[in-house]
Amino acid sequence: MFLGLPPLPKDGQSPKVERVEGLEIHALLRELEKSLPCRTLGWTFPHAGSAVLVLDGKKQLELDYQPPEPRFLIRAQGEGGDPVTPFQRLLRARVKGRLLRVQQPKLDRVAMLDFEGSQGFVSAPPTRLVFELTGRNANLIICDQKGTVIALDRPVGKDINRFRELRPGLPYQPPPPYQKLDPRNATIEDLRALLGKPLGKAIQEHLDGIGKKLALELAHRAGLGLGLLVMPEHLPLIQQALVRLVENPAVSAETSVEPGLGYEPKEAVLLRASLRKELERKLRTLAARLQDYQKAREQLPKAAKFREYGDLLMAYGSQVEAGAKLAQLHGFDGNPVEIPLDASLTAIQNAEKYYARARRIQENAQRSQILEPKISNEIAELAAGLETTSPHGLCEALAPLSPGELRALAPVKQKRAKAPGLEFESPGGFKALVGRSAKENDKITRAAHSQDLWFHAQGVPGSHVILRTQGKPASLPDLLFAAKLAAYYSKAKGEKNLPVDYTQKKYLWRPRKAEPGQVLYSEEKTLFVDAELPEELSAP
Repeated sequence: MFLGLPPLPKDGQSPKVERVEGLEIHALLRELEKSLPCRTLGWTFPHAGSAVLVLDGKKQLELDYQPPEPRFLIRAQGEGGDPVTPFQRLLRARVKGRLLRVQQPKLDRVAMLDFEGSQGFVSAPPTRLVFELTGRNANLIICDQKGTVIALDRPVGKDINRFRELRPGLPYQPPPPYQKLDPRNATIEDLRALLGKPLGKAIQEHLDGIGKKLALELAHRAGLGLGLLVMPEHLPLIQQALVRLVENPAVSAETSVEPGLGYEPKEAVLLRASLRKELERKLRTLAARLQDYQKAREQLPKAAKFREYGDLLMAYGSQVEAGAKLAQLHGFDGNPVEIPLDASLTAIQNAEKYYARARRIQENAQRSQILEPKISNEIAELAAGLETTSPHGLCEALAPLSPGELRALAPVKQKRAKAPGLEFESPGGFKALVGRSAKENDKITRAAHSQDLWFHAQGVPGSHVILRTQGKPASLPDLLFAAKLAAYYSKAKGEKNLPVDYTQKKYLWRPRKAEPGQVLYSEEKTLFVDAELPEELSAP
């Protein structure tokens, strides 16, 4: 029986093996600690890159320090040989006595073995043997009690490693430190660092002592795919599998042959993540739309109130003073009614405005009543697709798909068309869009954010101008800049002291059967500017 990787074949040729990982070294040292302190019976050397420490109890500790695939294992005693290299001869002469302690910095691929030394005709002082199982940088290093390097198999100069130098006479410097979670005591809360990342990549990035091979084994024991995006419901499965892996990091036979758990092409992982992200984005969009429909139905009582305001203004408009901001009239039930007014409009115009608002609310409510069931069904289907009947959700359903199949499901990325209209930048850094036709006016206005500012020369045909503030406060120079654009790109170009109205886009509405670019608006303010191009610009 052996603990570790398979022993060398009898012909001395090393089979192709995967690299030893930190958790495997931890398990081997834990097994070795059970018999410490342990009497040693000397060293044998199967070949130039391997040293075997013969232990009391018919066991031996094999240290195969030959790059790029070092090995470290305990097995039953076998055949050995005499030293082949000068380093092996020094190892036999200096590293003697009982094996007292074994250590491992964190769960790094480094094992430290402390020897007691021996007394005799030629005494051997205590030593520490450092075995670095770091792939192509593997090394075996003999140090004294103070940590000074006595000898090593492969000296390392600054030309090889800029982080540390290893040669006789220098203090031993371990590999550079790093910060990762210790899997021996990782809690579910600790494992939240894995969320939202492909399982295989997240395990190796965040868990100490686990590389590609044990990440595959951990995924297998948790019943998850390596390409799976880690979600909160996966954490208990990962934590339970991690406890078992720490106890026994041996790789099962099923892991090496089971399809679908191996490392996938990067394209497949990215496609799978992109698909889930796209579906989640669509779900958020539909949920927001459904909320808008619900709000539209909640606004329905206001339609009756606005219609009543319009009827009262049409009936008693003669009683309303010109320029008034508030009308106090008797309602049809005899009770007094206060009606807010736009002071710049007549009573009849205010009535038409209230009728339009009531009609818009009514239309929105009717549209929401028709579309809400459809959107609810889409949300239910999409949510079911995200969850699926599998406990691992959409990612588990996508796991068996090939990159080609995932590519077919991925949304087609279309080239973004050039934005309509002219584009300028205001003194404050806001983007200003100017429509050059009725269709462009319609497009830039429809595409504007609800809190963007809309400008238009008052009473004359001309361009719509959108100042894209998205609710951020615009300074007076920004407002004047956009107003001058609206004045310049109008039929009143060249006139002086031209009034330009502006308001937020949310106060615009398009009348029924109106032509593109025709809108009504409210809550406006007015700036007076010369219909000339702003000084910062020259006419395109």
